[in-house]
Amino acid sequence: MAAADRSSSIVEYFGGEAGYRCGYCKNVTGNLSHGMWAHSMTVQDYQDLIDRGWRRSGKYVYKPIMNQTCCPQYTIRCRPLHFQPSKSHKKVLKKMLKFLAKGDSSKVAGDVTEEPMDSHREDAVACSFVLKNESDISQSELKPLSVEETEGVETEDNNEEEEMKKEVTMKKVESEPPQICVDKDSAGSGERSDSAKLVHTTTKPGKGADLSKPPCRKAKDIRKERKLHKLLQNQSHTLEGSPSQVEPQVLLSQNSKSKANQPKAIEDFIFVPLPDDATHQLEVRLVPVSFEDPQFNSSFSLSATLFAKYQMAIHKDTPSECGEYEAENPPSGPDCGYGSFHQQYWLDGKIIAVGVIDVLPYCVSSVYLYYDPDYTFLSLGVYSALREIAFTRQLHEKASELCYYYMGFYIHSCPKMRYKGQYRPSDLLCPETYVWVPIEQCLPTLEHSKYCRFNQDLKAVDEGCIKELGRVQVLHKRTVMPYSMYKKRRKGPSDEASVQQYASLVGQTCSERMLLFRS
Repeated sequence: MAAADRSSSIVEYFGGEAGYRCGYCKNVTGNLSHGMWAHSMTVQDYQDLIDRGWRRSGKYVYKPIMNQTCCPQYTIRCRPLHFQPSKSHKKVLKKMLKFLAKGDSSKVAGDVTEEPMDSHREDAVACSFVLKNESDISQSELKPLSVEETEGVETEDNNEEEEMKKEVTMKKVESEPPQICVDKDSAGSGERSDSAKLVHTTTKPGKGADLSKPPCRKAKDIRKERKLHKLLQNQSHTLEGSPSQVEPQVLLSQNSKSKANQPKAIEDFIFVPLPDDATHQLEVRLVPVSFEDPQFNSSFSLSATLFAKYQMAIHKDTPSECGEYEAENPPSGPDCGYGSFHQQYWLDGKIIAVGVIDVLPYCVSSVYLYYDPDYTFLSLGVYSALREIAFTRQLHEKASELCYYYMGFYIHSCPKMRYKGQYRPSDLLCPETYVWVPIEQCLPTLEHSKYCRFNQDLKAVDEGCIKELGRVQVLHKRTVMPYSMYKKRRKGPSDEASVQQYASLVGQTCSERMLLFRS
């Protein structure tokens, strides 16, 4: 037996048999989850808990009862080291750049209207959680494009170039007499099949296309043809040279094109320098959530006011009281340390958004985002998620094990919440064996059933399941003891079923490290 260590996680388990209102499908009693109150929580314990399907909302930590709840919520993580922004992501990044550089706040065709990470009422109590470190444009395509706009056709053009390279050898055939395709059955007879005969038709006036005018063509096809023409010209010029000249030129051409074909990373959009005469300035500050931190303390009232404005405008609610977070800085961890942080977005000296994140041993976990509704046109939910992915990549450079970005829950049965699956590559957590499965493998199954076991190995089991209930750590009358000892001392009805359920949900490792409060 020992006295409780202040660095230990202390939790109070509540079970979770009673259903309550679902924020997704609005079922009055369909939302079922297990829950516990975290009086304190280490970053390692919380990392292990979210890897078993748990999620925090303030100090309350909950785990959906996946095979019973109305809207199963699957833990989703993105792999930032291999992340490439989609076209819609690039639109958001370019929109922000254009706004900062020129002050242009006009909407672009195809604007992303995705929800910010977990911006629903269930996670609105994003503050008051103590984490401790245990180990220590839509313009015409023919109009000249600005610097920001040219990025929009980058992916499309890269794909076109790849297709054209494959077509180069095929185009050489065009210099030969045209060949007429024949059926296999008549190939050796020397006679054309009926299907191979050429048929000339004339269009009746007022019907069909006007053959006296050039046919309408897509701008994409015109660009593709021009590039192909250039590629063929370059190849013909190269082949006319001597053998000693051909090889270096081909290699040089291939190297330059391979660089040009590489898609831009998010850093190329986020950290691009603004012009000297930029209309706006955006600063992102990382602030530990602790009243002992001067930045957090000085900006707390501004942040709380913004939160209240967001809650009233978006969720028609009022803000909850914010408590104190705690962050520590171990030598082996990232420079900012582990714990809970606010990423504050300051536009021209005014705070317009706050992203609440947890920096954990293996990941950055997005908790919540609130923003000024006046800046909804900037798609701050998507923009902040992309910034957090870039931030995870930065942290990985110092802490190599920190290489994932957790986005909360993916809810396939709620179309509004499927946007998280667009951050690729990403994985979903199997609710039975707690292994990660690429989302591409999960989606077909989810189309047929809202609850799924993603692990296809039917013999696989939960490797972290509880094996020895007696080793569960209990905090009773300020004294730490194993459950086997507490069980002998306990008076009154047995609580073994409740402790067994708790241990099976948090797993053997956490059950032996966290302290389960017993009165």
